[in-house]
Amino acid sequence: MSTSAIADKTQQRNILIAVCAALMAVIASVSSLNVAQQQLAEDLGADGGQILWIINAYTLALAALLLPIGAIGDRWGRKPVLLAGLVIFIAASIVAAISGDVSLTIAARAATGLGAAMIMPVTLSVITSSFPEDQKTQAIGIWTGVAGSGGIVGLFFSSWMVDSFDWRWAFAMPIALAALSILFTQIFVPNSKENSEGGFDTGGSVLSFLAIGGIVLGIHEGPEKGWDDPLTIAGLVVGVVALVAFFFWELRQTSPLLDVRLFKNKALATSTVTLLCIFAVMFAIFLVIFPFLTGVVGWTALRSAVGLMPMAVAMMPTSAVVAPQMAKKFGSTETMIAGMTIAAVGLATMAIFASVDGGYMSVLPGLIIMGFGTGLTMTPGTEAITDSLPLEKQGVASALNDTSREVGGAIGVALLGSLLNAGYRSNFEDNIGEVPEVVKERSLEGYQSALTQFMGGENLEFAAQVQTVANEAFIQGWTQSMWAAVVVIGSATAYLIFAGPKRSAETLVDVTDSANDKIEEESQS
Repeated sequence: MSTSAIADKTQQRNILIAVCAALMAVIASVSSLNVAQQQLAEDLGADGGQILWIINAYTLALAALLLPIGAIGDRWGRKPVLLAGLVIFIAASIVAAISGDVSLTIAARAATGLGAAMIMPVTLSVITSSFPEDQKTQAIGIWTGVAGSGGIVGLFFSSWMVDSFDWRWAFAMPIALAALSILFTQIFVPNSKENSEGGFDTGGSVLSFLAIGGIVLGIHEGPEKGWDDPLTIAGLVVGVVALVAFFFWELRQTSPLLDVRLFKNKALATSTVTLLCIFAVMFAIFLVIFPFLTGVVGWTALRSAVGLMPMAVAMMPTSAVVAPQMAKKFGSTETMIAGMTIAAVGLATMAIFASVDGGYMSVLPGLIIMGFGTGLTMTPGTEAITDSLPLEKQGVASALNDTSREVGGAIGVALLGSLLNAGYRSNFEDNIGEVPEVVKERSLEGYQSALTQFMGGENLEFAAQVQTVANEAFIQGWTQSMWAAVVVIGSATAYLIFAGPKRSAETLVDVTDSANDKIEEESQS
């Protein structure tokens, strides 16, 4: 049975503090070690592949476990699952921070991802099951603002800690936020759970784990090891086969983990695709902007993280205040269309004006515009997904929203990252001129390799030439990836325009009731 809506403003504020602190800890941990790769290699003796696993083990475990653990929270109670997840998150983060062994660090990061998967969907389902209708949209807007900007805040804090101390201190902020959330959750967050007589969908849980885990693994490994690498192929094959099996399995269940018939609903289907695409592009921007600021502009990691803050500043109030007001006045679909259009303008602005000579100011307007567009899109999209399932299924609805985010991010980084690297290599090879073959080969491995290969003092007479050509080649790759992002956002916008519901013409409740009636009929037959 779900907890009734809470009218007390003070408790609502404290609930938001609890869930947003927990969410910020989870999101910040995704990007926390990206700025510490060199220190990880030196301190742990890790090679490039091991460093990627230290970073990606967290994301892989988080994405793969979201749906089944969201359902567990609905069944067992959202508050105890949230508290347990926070404890696991803190304990595993401490182990990762003090570990001196590569294998233990990877295992600890995976365990931290388990804790994060227990936290993330519950934070949103607590809001949707606790807040009254007139307060829920703004609360979701605050949640989406934290979800969207948490990665930027995590990069800033991690860069500060890595520059001031070492990589182990990158875990300090997530641990502190999780501890704060435990305190506020224990005191203020009400418990709620599903009141269902049906059995738990174990088969669907296993298949969803294999499907999402396999797809994310393959997408992560493809750009690094190659799309023909056995691990990449195995991950993608297992993921796709499990996804198909999940679809047919869920159709036959009387108590499905996720009733796939709900995707007949236009609002749910279009919102899921929209969020997947917007997060694909946003994660890809984080991928390209950081080397631009540290390499082309020449900033430190900390200053580069500060350079991303205007995007977060634009995104958070837009998500929390502007998007709910626009959705109420003009409709959710119309607000998402406006947000996606603005986001496309921001991407096009960065594609057109980004340059070596223009530096940070050549990309700042595009970042701010992108922040506004993303903020307008996330809140109505998230609310449409959570509204698609009844209150007792809010853990699954929230997990679906989070899964769209994580899978979209993985796809965006792989797709646009590959385009960036391809554009860089092609342009560099065409313009480098006469340099030693070893310098050319090292430079073609990637932009960062081109800039760091002279640290040993060899071939220094070619350093300026390589840096100049590499910077211009990176901008060419940047432009190529940004225009590809415009195509992605444009396609999703067109899908919204032609397939999305107009002014809530199709009610989510009707579709949900229809699907539930269908399940009941099949159960009785």
